[in-house]
Amino acid sequence: MEVLQEPSERQVAQRAGQRGELQGWRPTLDKPNIPRPPDGIPQNLADHTRLMCDILVLAFQTDTTRVSTLKLNNDHSYLRFPHLGVEVGHHELSHSDRGVQSPDWLKVNQFCLEQLGYIARKLDAIQEGERTALDNSMLMMCSSMMSGIHDATKLPVVLLGRAGGKLESGRVLDYGGKPNRKMCSLFLSMMDKCGIRLREFGDSNERLSEV
Repeated sequence: MEVLQEPSERQVAQRAGQRGELQGWRPTLDKPNIPRPPDGIPQNLADHTRLMCDILVLAFQTDTTRVSTLKLNNDHSYLRFPHLGVEVGHHELSHSDRGVQSPDWLKVNQFCLEQLGYIARKLDAIQEGERTALDNSMLMMCSSMMSGIHDATKLPVVLLGRAGGKLESGRVLDYGGKPNRKMCSLFLSMMDKCGIRLREFGDSNERLSEV
């Protein structure tokens, strides 16, 4: 019996750099191009989040890593968003949209999406040969549920970037009612574009069509 081992982030990062247009590419930065942030962790949530976004972009720009995960908040967190005028804890707030979209919940979701836009704009401003860093990347933003009633039947997923020309952008794909509606199928498709070919991953052995 053949046992397939799921790749670690380190393996994905190492193998992703073995093929493609960026083979042999090295960062052109010879000195910092942004001011060093003050010492200490920012106490303002918006400042803290932006700092984490800047670190992610800088890691890609300097080729420190090619795989990164940024989790803005824990599902069970009671994090508050006073800079948005929202004083209800995140977990409680996430359950406030039962059939009705809470204005405060929309504010929090908009704040999270703004961070994705911020990262994308910064990567798009970094030139890497004939493409930008955004063109050479795949950014995925997703959630583990659709709403506070623990609905996992429809998961919102956003993909940005073109993966070095391997990912078609500017589309809305609706897989409602289609077979093979699995996140692991999407992950298989994304790994293919990084040169990682697996027979199966998690609960799927098929690629997600059209991706």
